[in-house]
Amino acid sequence: MTKVKWPDIEKRLDYLDKPELIEVLRDLFQSSKTNRAFLAIRFLDQGDGGEALEEYRKRIVDQVYPKRGFGKLNLGDARRSIREYHKTTSDLAGTIDLLLTYVEKGTDFTNDFGDINEGFYDSLESALGEMANLLKTPEGIDLYPRFQKRIAALSKKAYGIGWGYGDAVADQVEDLEAYMGEQWEGKSQT
Repeated sequence: MTKVKWPDIEKRLDYLDKPELIEVLRDLFQSSKTNRAFLAIRFLDQGDGGEALEEYRKRIVDQVYPKRGFGKLNLGDARRSIREYHKTTSDLAGTIDLLLTYVEKGTDFTNDFGDINEGFYDSLESALGEMANLLKTPEGIDLYPRFQKRIAALSKKAYGIGWGYGDAVADQVEDLEAYMGEQWEGKSQT
């Protein structure tokens, strides 16, 4: 079964009528919690993130730094949740929000409990870079004002954190602010 490719499945779907397709979707829905979440997001969410965004935010916070107790610091699961949300919803604003939440919670964790390790900071820096790249897209530029205060606050929170993390955050935020300043200046001139 592992050698089955999507085109093989797609060919078979061409022969199904609507009731048969609905039956396949129902079977998928009933087969796993992940499938139920995927179908709910795909068909029920109204594009603003809504309940799905909050569910994914909770998953990320629980992995990194929940309100009570210690986070599991399972950064891989948290990042997979972000990718899954983006792939499922194509919600750019929600994806940016989740990436920023991930970095904020990681920064809060290290501020409260001390330095972690290089891999931890590399993951946070990577997520921040991914978020900045999404904001620099034509669709993302207009979203920047929605996140600007949180990004500036993140830079202040990260100040002085070791392993070069504080400096890396400051550099990325400064680069993003400069880029956005140029974009908004260009828009005002047209």
